[in-house]
Amino acid sequence: MLARLGFIAGGAALGLAYQHVIGCRSGTCPITSNPYISTLCGALMGYLLSGSAS
Repeated sequence: MLARLGFIAGGAALGLAYQHVIGCRSGTCPITSNPYISTLCGALMGYLLSGSAS
C-alpha cells in the first residue's frame, strides 16, 4: 500500500515537472498546457505502474 502511494506521488511530481519544463504554453495541448491535468495524468501513470511493480 505504501509503495503504491509512493508511485502515485512520484508520478504526480513527474507530471508536474514535465508540464513545467516541456509544457505547451500556447494552450493548444490539452494535457501539458494545464498543470492540474498533467499532474493527474502523471499520478494515473504512477498508479498503473505500481500495479506492474508489485
